Amino acid sequence: MGVKVTQSSLKCITSHNKTHTFHLFLLQFQPLYQTSPQLFVSRMVMKVAVIGAGISGLTSIKACLDEGLEPTCFESSHDIGGLWRLKEKPEPGRTNIYQSVVINSSKEIMAFSDFPPPAELPNNMHHSEVLQYMRLYAQAFKLLQHIQLQTAVVSVRQTLDYASTGQWEVETESKDGQRETRVFDAVIVCTGHFTHPHMPLKDFPGIESFEGRYFHSWHYRNSEGLQGKRVVVVGIGNCGGDIAVEISRVAEKVYLSSRSGAWVVSRVGQGGLPADLIGTSRMNLMIGRLLPSWSNMMLEKHLNKAMDHKLYGLKPKHGFFAQIPLVNDDLPNRIISGRVQMKPNVKEFCGSSVVFVDGSVIDKVDVVVFATGYNYSFPFLPAALQAKCGYRLRLYKHVFPPALKQPMLAVVGFIHGLGAVNPLAEMQARWAARVFKGLATLPSEETMMKELEKDTVIMHQRFACSNRNPIQVDYIPYLDSLAEEVGVRPNIPWLFLTDPRLALQLLTGPCTPYQYRLTGPGKWAGAREAILTQWERVLQPFRTRVVPEPESRPSSRRGIIVIVSGAALLCCFCYNKHPLSSLLSLQSLFKSPQ
Repeated sequence: MGVKVTQSSLKCITSHNKTHTFHLFLLQFQPLYQTSPQLFVSRMVMKVAVIGAGISGLTSIKACLDEGLEPTCFESSHDIGGLWRLKEKPEPGRTNIYQSVVINSSKEIMAFSDFPPPAELPNNMHHSEVLQYMRLYAQAFKLLQHIQLQTAVVSVRQTLDYASTGQWEVETESKDGQRETRVFDAVIVCTGHFTHPHMPLKDFPGIESFEGRYFHSWHYRNSEGLQGKRVVVVGIGNCGGDIAVEISRVAEKVYLSSRSGAWVVSRVGQGGLPADLIGTSRMNLMIGRLLPSWSNMMLEKHLNKAMDHKLYGLKPKHGFFAQIPLVNDDLPNRIISGRVQMKPNVKEFCGSSVVFVDGSVIDKVDVVVFATGYNYSFPFLPAALQAKCGYRLRLYKHVFPPALKQPMLAVVGFIHGLGAVNPLAEMQARWAARVFKGLATLPSEETMMKELEKDTVIMHQRFACSNRNPIQVDYIPYLDSLAEEVGVRPNIPWLFLTDPRLALQLLTGPCTPYQYRLTGPGKWAGAREAILTQWERVLQPFRTRVVPEPESRPSSRRGIIVIVSGAALLCCFCYNKHPLSSLLSLQSLFKSPQ
């Protein structure tokens, strides 16, 4: 190529005067970049800005490190954890959870793909245990040293020479108010979408004159102060269900208002095992694809067998797979005991009364909790990158803006599916890191836009999407599609020939994230063992009181012997009391005539 990359030239890239020396480097080696961008990228250390240190941010840092990139993560708060770190007071612009939150996905389903959770952790962890698991992950892979806490990102904008370099200027602000602008080769956005509460007060006439107190579920911490109150909870998402149940333990009465209803599922499945480990295999996926209507009907029938959703006022207008279900173990018990009463949508407020669309009225309401979801926002991004396609952001495979000339910005974790978000975000991060490095390529802008628009139409047809629920994907198919891009999709037919025991687990067992570490980039030597031992980690937390096995086999054998012996003795007694000739003559009486 006529250009030699010397060691001294590479050193200049990592010097303190980063921006100036990098531009000199680009001018010197621009022919190499234009001729062979992958070779160019492989000879330099790319600097990546990661925004947010929640689960998506941590997996993005690790994905960058795995590919030899240099990440710097900016976290606006004083600690890692994102959604799963309980805040003493709600912090504007950040996610918030209440004290009793327990994760809906079981630990094996939401695990990091190369870091199984400790066996002793419960299957459905309390938020504090999720944070503990995140800390263990960050420590194991030395991620903390790449995180700058109490540093907020103010803006992300393209450099003047972005068309040729793909670089971004990232402006940050410290807790002291000092601002700094740095240049990065790529950016990963991991700020989530539960930061800006949606309060549709204009949809509720009279709320401005409501005599009680009202607030969004984002502000809810616990039921303190609600003892003996009459409470209306508006919205039946997972937050609304949880909050209604918790308040009902201390309130005079709780009314749960729902516009469309919801399918309710338990965390506890067949035999007391985690519900999301049962019926969620690739085999179940294939059956569902072959017989979609039948699968939906059978699942709804199963749910109604446990609790008649119509009887309980919960039956939704949509099918089970059209929207994420309400995961709640206690709501049916609270309804049957009268502590929670289901109501339709609110029509209006009149003083201290709440009027519902069916004409019913609840008087003397003290508190209204609006569990009405969130608005997503990325105020630090250029407006052009926040364009929508339908309800969703205009992102190819929910990760890359297709209009960018250089694919050096990715959004990770802004995704929703019937399963844990964590594995989806981790796979997105792995793909993004390989695209940044030039080891994976994207289609043309035209091709990406066509696929994005087609995908949006299909998504809106299949799922109940809205501004509050802009994205939903088919869980395993989406994971597999990204795994194909990364080169880590498991080859199950081949495994049946080479490792049938493992192949059977992949086909008929739960789709745990370790499957995507069996082969390809980022292959982990412990993946096979993690899959084959996952049920041991599921069972371990239950073993806090070991129930001894009864001596059933010897005693049962003795019981059978006693029964058989007794029957034989009875036969002998009958035989001795009634000689054979008598029995034969008796038999002749019952013979049918010839």
